[in-house]
Amino acid sequence: MSGKNLLHYASNGFLLLIPVFFWNLILATRLPEPYQLNNFWHNIPRLLGITENILRAAVFLVPLFLKIGFKEPRQKLGWCLYGLGVGLYFASWMMQIYFAESSWSRSAAGFLAPAYTSVIWLFGIGLIGKELFFKVPYHHSVYLALAAGFGLIHSLHAYLIYLRI
Repeated sequence: MSGKNLLHYASNGFLLLIPVFFWNLILATRLPEPYQLNNFWHNIPRLLGITENILRAAVFLVPLFLKIGFKEPRQKLGWCLYGLGVGLYFASWMMQIYFAESSWSRSAAGFLAPAYTSVIWLFGIGLIGKELFFKVPYHHSVYLALAAGFGLIHSLHAYLIYLRI
């Protein structure tokens, strides 16, 4: 494989999702009961669930076609947001796993943190993104809008779960 081909793969935005996917895969079953799939999707309005899943698919599929960069000021800000967001996202999970009975974890802000902190790292990805790998007009604001929509709907979903506990 040539250096150019390797760089092509190393600049794929999907790589930024891998730590989050592994984190979710490894630790999701350790989250408190309200977060478990059988509870989290129970009695959620159908339109909310459909909208959330469409937006989820978009924010996780677009990076597969997104070339990331490091040079522009916007991209540097994106890397900072991505790092901060992933750190806060992981910390929000740790709070729910290890301190589920704390006043923070039982508050709306604490319970919803795994949902709304995802917007920070998703915005980071949106700002890091340079262009698509194929010739289609693209502007980072499209991904930012998708990420904001997903964050809003995902947080609303989490809030509906919070109201049950």
